Amino acid sequence: MKSATAFAPASIGNVAVGFDILGQSIVGIGDRVSVRRIDEPTVRFDAIRGCVRNLPTDPMRNTAGRALVAMRQALDLRFGFAIELDKGIALGSGMGGSAASCVAALVAANAVLDQPLSAEQLYPFALDGEEVSSGSRHGDNIGPMLLGGLVLAAHGRLLRIEVPEDWHSVVVHPDAVLETRRAREALQGTYGLAGFVGQSANLALVLIGCQRGDSGLVRAGLADVLVEPRRASLISGFPAVKQAALRQGAMGASISGAGPSVFAWFESRAGAQAAAPAMQTAFAQAGFASEAFISPINGPAARVLE
Repeated sequence: MKSATAFAPASIGNVAVGFDILGQSIVGIGDRVSVRRIDEPTVRFDAIRGCVRNLPTDPMRNTAGRALVAMRQALDLRFGFAIELDKGIALGSGMGGSAASCVAALVAANAVLDQPLSAEQLYPFALDGEEVSSGSRHGDNIGPMLLGGLVLAAHGRLLRIEVPEDWHSVVVHPDAVLETRRAREALQGTYGLAGFVGQSANLALVLIGCQRGDSGLVRAGLADVLVEPRRASLISGFPAVKQAALRQGAMGASISGAGPSVFAWFESRAGAQAAAPAMQTAFAQAGFASEAFISPINGPAARVLE
């Protein structure tokens, strides 16, 4: 193949209790990237379209470009790549917009290699791309995009966590932007040991609850006691949106990624569908229109389209 097009879905980063290490892919929105194999030993952008167009065309300053530069260097490729990027995820949305671009680019480029790599082998290149946007090499968005579903990204490994098929999530994205770097700046400062112990316990409960299909364990653990308290004030209407989800029976609700989107988990699709309008109403009362995305927690992985 000389060219290929791939789609990478949006994601929920952190999933409340797994800052930088736990993420979930979602249905309904994502980035599309076409990659063409070229004779010149370089990476270049031929087009950037979609909901975000003013992105850097310098490959070293663009998440998709940097990921393919890393791939070329690591594999010592004699050929290069020409990229056409169609953005479907707004940047600063808390739904993995920067990660989706580099993952879709890598999956498309992988399809035109003489010897394609596994999803796990693409992971380090995706981390290089993600670092361009956030300044940090974290895999909570990249992991679920590469493997699909709920994924733990720790110590260079990607581990898919089994979740009951009936469990669904809802992500409500307000018409607002919260830059990842600003959201990370809010986390500066000291933390008490009790907070780390509490967050570790919550993460353990969620992971075991997912694998056992025990919603009671998830309900007991799906609460962010470290990051959410420091970021909540950056999102207008957040407390009301979260409470709207909990009143509708959510197992838990918190900030999606760096925000301003808010997510909630439910034991059924019907539960997620019932909660979405209530969460959107809460954002509307804070002055923001919003979109809602309902998805199985076992969401899709990035895939080749053409």
